[in-house]
Parts: sequence; C-alpha cells; structure tokens
Amino acid sequence: MNSRPIGIFDSGLGGLTVLKVLAKNFPNESFVYLGDIARLPYGNKSPETIRKYGDQILRFLKDQDVKAMVIACNSASTVYLGEKFFEGIPLLNVIEPGARAALEKGTSTIAVLGTSATIRSHAYEQTIKTLSSKTTVVEIACPLFVPLVEEGVVHNEITDLVIKRYLEKVKADKIGTVILGCTHYPVLADDIRKFLGNVNLVESGEVLTRELKSLNIPSGSGTRQIRVCITDVTDHFERLAKELMAPERLGPLEKIVL
Repeated sequence: MNSRPIGIFDSGLGGLTVLKVLAKNFPNESFVYLGDIARLPYGNKSPETIRKYGDQILRFLKDQDVKAMVIACNSASTVYLGEKFFEGIPLLNVIEPGARAALEKGTSTIAVLGTSATIRSHAYEQTIKTLSSKTTVVEIACPLFVPLVEEGVVHNEITDLVIKRYLEKVKADKIGTVILGCTHYPVLADDIRKFLGNVNLVESGEVLTRELKSLNIPSGSGTRQIRVCITDVTDHFERLAKELMAPERLGPLEKIVL
C-alpha cells in the first residue's frame, strides 16, 4: 500500500476532466492537481516555453511526494513524447495512449482535434503512423474550443456554430473515430456528438485510466485527499471547477507560486 498521491497537471480547467475520471476509477487514491491558469493557454505558445512551464510544474509535483505524474494537457504532452520518467518518477502523457486507443476502433481514418500547438507538432499523426502506416490522419486545429470551455459557454447556439465551422469536413467525410486532442474538449463531447452523429470519441481520461493501471504502482490507503492547486485565483475558475467535478467534492483551491 502507498498513500502517496498521484500528480496531474494542465494549463487550466480542462485537465479536471481527466482528474474526474481518474478519481472515479481509483477510489482509494489521493491526487494533487495543478492548473496553470495564470499562463494559459498553452496552445498558442512555443515548444520551448511549454517545456519550461512543464518542467516547473513537474518539479512542484515532485515536491508534493507524488508516486506518478500525469500530463493532462495535450500541448504539454507533445514536448514530453517518449519520456517515461521525470527525475525518477513515472510519467504519463496523453498522446501515445490516445493514439493506441483510436487505432483500436478499427476505422481507416482518424480525425484529431487539438490546439494550434498540438496540431502544429503533428504528434498524434506521427505516433499513429508509426503504429499503423495505412491509417489516414486528418488534423484539425480548434483554438476556440478552449476559451468556450473556460468561459462555460457550452450547449448553446454559439457552441453549435463553432463546432460546425471546425467539423464540417469530419461530418462530410464520415470519419468514424475522432480523438479529442485537448482535455478541455470532453466538456463539449455531447455537443460534438450531436453534430457528428454516430462517431467514436477518444477521451483522455479513459485512456489514461488504462495507462495508469498498467504501471502497477502500489495502491493507495488511508483517507483520500484531492487537492486542486492553481497559479492564479479567480471565482470564475472555482465555480466551473466545482461544476465540472460534481459529484466529487472539492476543498478550497490552493494558490501556489512556481
């Protein structure tokens, strides 16, 4: 038994979609989540800047004595591809497990939705092509999705118009599998399904659950704690975080300085 927490980070609110799924699937584990909302979004920043921010956050998580680290941010994951450890601690990213999960759906074409940084890196395409050279990959940058989620603008006509703008080709080409290549995007999953119809959506929370189980790290014990740390305090973030994590109850958000 190992009561040390699991660390998770994202640039903002989106990684809470991963935390929620992991908390549900690992009921005996404690978690430390860090949302770097003071410096979001990561999607329009350079790989060098993203790596600098990511290293700062991973060192913070290490200082919290975590037993594993999860990069719940696709933009950040692109600069840590192939890295299995950070300073001796197991490290998971969302790109590689997401690519494998998409290929398991068995469709000949896979669409990847992501931030500008994720799409610009071609990380999903390269990973998928390495695993299956015959699979066609269509990459679509959806930069407006993140601010919609961060502002809580979902399930309305504005969301529908933005989804239609980005995903018309996916619908027209009847692409059967879509990777939600940003952890904000599962918040829009119902709206995306409404527009695309019968489609396989690959979400980071579920694929990371499987990856975390494969590490075979000692399971948690004792009283579970879920800490949510942020680099800036806003009432807006706190309200949306509690809504997103329901029915899981969150304690007071902790502001930290990196």
